[in-house]
Amino acid sequence: MALKAAFIFLAPEVEPQKHRAKVVTPQVELTAIAARDYTEAKQVAQMLVSEGVEAIELCGGFGNKGVAGIVEAVSGKVVVGVVRFDGHPGLGGKSGDELF
Repeated sequence: MALKAAFIFLAPEVEPQKHRAKVVTPQVELTAIAARDYTEAKQVAQMLVSEGVEAIELCGGFGNKGVAGIVEAVSGKVVVGVVRFDGHPGLGGKSGDELF
């Protein structure tokens, strides 16, 4: 059985139900999904948990506060990993903590 994993990234003017993609391999089923901000990302993370996702990785746009919010939102039901940037190039060189 393949690991069900997800990658959440931050981008303006997105719709999580529309801006998502899935890659299925024999070992991993990965869903990549966009969120507008931390609030929406928390909702997306909870939805992914309800869909059976076992691991969530967050894009580098999530600052420390954003990561903590996702960890709290999933209540220990899945593991959360993080890609790190001090300033994310897709967010104008800023951390999501500065923007959201």
